[in-house]
Amino acid sequence: MSRLILLRHGESEWNARNLFTGRADVALTPRGERQSRDAGELLRALGLAPDAAHCSRLRRAWHTCALTMDAAGRGTAPVAAVRALEERDYGSLQGRDREAVLREVGAAEFRRIRRSADARPPGGESLADVSARLLPYWHTRIAPQLTAGATVLVVGHSNSLRALAAHLDALSPTELLGLELPSGIPLLHELDPALRPRRRGGRYLRPAAEADAERPLRAGAE
Repeated sequence: MSRLILLRHGESEWNARNLFTGRADVALTPRGERQSRDAGELLRALGLAPDAAHCSRLRRAWHTCALTMDAAGRGTAPVAAVRALEERDYGSLQGRDREAVLREVGAAEFRRIRRSADARPPGGESLADVSARLLPYWHTRIAPQLTAGATVLVVGHSNSLRALAAHLDALSPTELLGLELPSGIPLLHELDPALRPRRRGGRYLRPAAEADAERPLRAGAE
């Protein structure tokens, strides 16, 4: 059985300020660094230390990956930092306050921009665009490691990991609208030989996150 661990980077400086981050290369906060170490210690304690890791090139992701792998006792394992796993380009929204944008466009449009597959901010990417650059890397680099039986860690961003989760779980548009991935909490997918999840939606490795892991697949709520 192959094991895939998805991990959204720890809290970043712009997460803490509630700004659209996108491709901005911002650092982790001290809390984000703690989240990353905690994730690695948890993986080690559960016998899930990764054999290999893949991460975004943006520093909030590769720093999370480095701290997590080191805390898991896998500081010398192979790690690939790649463009394919980078965050969605939010275009003209990058750097803007989320609450201000919400007031400006209204709740329905705000949700569509953030969570649908096809909404593309001016000068930015849609989630479908993110999928188009991510899935070839999945098929050629990550999937072969899983097929060989490795435990693989993928450290990315809200939208790059949403794109991957949507592919793994074949999410409907309604389910995709509700899918949220919390920062710093490992999400375990146990995969069959065809790399299909044994449990749709995976399993968060923190009990407090279990309800959030189930909710998007049930109701698709924001």
